[in-house]
Amino acid sequence: MFAFIHKHKKTMTFGAGFLLMLALALNSGGFHELRQLTLILATVIAGIPIAIKAFQALRMKAFSIELLVTIAVIGALFIGEYVESAVVTFLFLFGDYLEARTLEKTRSSLKGLVDMAPQEANIIRNGVNVTVPVEEVAKGDHVIIRTGGKVPVDGKILTGHALLNEAAITGESVPASKKIGDKVFSSTVIDTGYIEIIAEKVGDDTTFAKIIELVEEAQESKSKTEKFLNKFANIYTPAVVLLSIVVYILTRDLHLAITFLVIACPGALIIGAPVSSVAGIGNGAKNGVLVKGGEVMDRFSKVDALVFDKTGTLTKGKPEVTEIKVFHSYNEQELLQWVAQAEMVSEHHLGQTIVKEAKARNMDLGQEPENVEVIKGNGLVAKVGERVLAIGNRKLMKAKNISIPAETESYAVGREKSGNTAIFAAVDGKVAGIFSIADQIREDAAPALAQMRKNGVKKIVMLTGDNQHTAELVATALGLDEFHAELLPEDKVAFVNQLKKQGYVVAMAGDGVNDAPAIATADIGLAMGEGGTDISMETADVVLMADKLMQFSHAYSLSKATIRNMKQNTFFAVGVVAVLLAGVLTGSIHLASGMFIHEASVLIVILNAMRLMGFNYKKIKTGKSLKPANAGI
Repeated sequence: MFAFIHKHKKTMTFGAGFLLMLALALNSGGFHELRQLTLILATVIAGIPIAIKAFQALRMKAFSIELLVTIAVIGALFIGEYVESAVVTFLFLFGDYLEARTLEKTRSSLKGLVDMAPQEANIIRNGVNVTVPVEEVAKGDHVIIRTGGKVPVDGKILTGHALLNEAAITGESVPASKKIGDKVFSSTVIDTGYIEIIAEKVGDDTTFAKIIELVEEAQESKSKTEKFLNKFANIYTPAVVLLSIVVYILTRDLHLAITFLVIACPGALIIGAPVSSVAGIGNGAKNGVLVKGGEVMDRFSKVDALVFDKTGTLTKGKPEVTEIKVFHSYNEQELLQWVAQAEMVSEHHLGQTIVKEAKARNMDLGQEPENVEVIKGNGLVAKVGERVLAIGNRKLMKAKNISIPAETESYAVGREKSGNTAIFAAVDGKVAGIFSIADQIREDAAPALAQMRKNGVKKIVMLTGDNQHTAELVATALGLDEFHAELLPEDKVAFVNQLKKQGYVVAMAGDGVNDAPAIATADIGLAMGEGGTDISMETADVVLMADKLMQFSHAYSLSKATIRNMKQNTFFAVGVVAVLLAGVLTGSIHLASGMFIHEASVLIVILNAMRLMGFNYKKIKTGKSLKPANAGI
């Protein structure tokens, strides 16, 4: 019975509206008794869904707004106010319909994501090309995608070249060029080209599936304001019932008491915050920013200190080997081969840069390293053939009692001052060479940081495991307040905690495993989704799917706009209820007109929240000179 009514709620709403118009026509024709019956029928039809929701809430020991309306309507029928009872039930149900339509529209970003998910995959099994449901694709399968096709899984390109529209993942509609060795993501679309990939993540493990899961969780989660309003409704309803009884006792006017009861329904107050929250989260998802819930949005809006990792966050995270300097009698080619073989087991981006350079020179990296010891934040030690290699920074050399000659140190410092990261490579306890690796600052870093300063950020800090000189170049170029170099993961955590103790609300942005502890420690953790690791994405509160810092700026501005919108709706709703109640008690507002104003206020807060769907950050000019950053280690 309940399911049937819920299914046909929309029909009942418009049916009651039709009966109201019919009653108006009957009244004009002088059919008074038929008019009364039509109004009663309209009240019953529109009142049933409201009464059911009130009953279900009571079973859960909750006093809902629907309970207020149900009691008021029964009272209106009792005193013969059929016009008021019919108008009240229809307007309340129509307001509920508008709310549902609005929430459905604001959740369209999620529905759009789900609709983008591919259903089939073209794979090669046992040498045969077959089409299977996407659920049947397994890790290691070779998948073929042609022009116009959707990538069904996350994987790496084995053969081919293509331009891919990655808007489903990154929010960016400009096609990205992909070649052999590049990663591709589920639900991206090939504009032109042909690729064969090896499946690495399938089913619920794909990046796209995780995006859907994150958006679903975010839209279901509540902000502090929403949680407060839910508790408020539970107290407010019985309080209004008691006040209406007091009004009746004092005035002996049942009509006035019932009017007071209906007008006191804070519908706009209850719906205002959730609609704002969902609209804001939907806007973020549309623009490639995943905000994990209303409470995150609330905290994010209060952030006044930003902490950034350097490599892959403020910089592009795609460094290149710019020079290899060898010492003693070592050969550049053989040293590169040994170091690349050792770094094959490393996930660190600098180690992979060296591997990439060796592969570009068509070197054989088949020899497996032995006795590998990875020292987080410092480097690694491994045995390659008969040689023991130590590859990393000065701290690693010191920890392994490997002395750095003055000439070697002087060369390394020179490379660092010119913007390179110097990686020391020692063979059998002696420094054999230095690998110079350079990265570029993201083009949108400066305008994004300027935008966030304008929006209320007081302090911007960079924390990096990189050397002092390279860090200083980046920090100075971006006009950061301070930077700290050569840090371990635990040092980053300690610094974030220090900022929090100073009273800052801290957002930490990073992309690697070593950033995950600091991301988790900060009030708001932010991960770079495209180049970031799974652990940093799962730990973070906000994920940028296109790795663009202007998305960070957009998310920050959006959080402030969402909370501001929430407050606007709350103050407006409270003001309307206060004015209506004052009007009822002074006799200037009656039941039907009061309910009309009440439902109009619901529509206004919904329309106000809908403005967030079109929200976008404003680009600003950053031609001013940037002050130098303060250094620290």
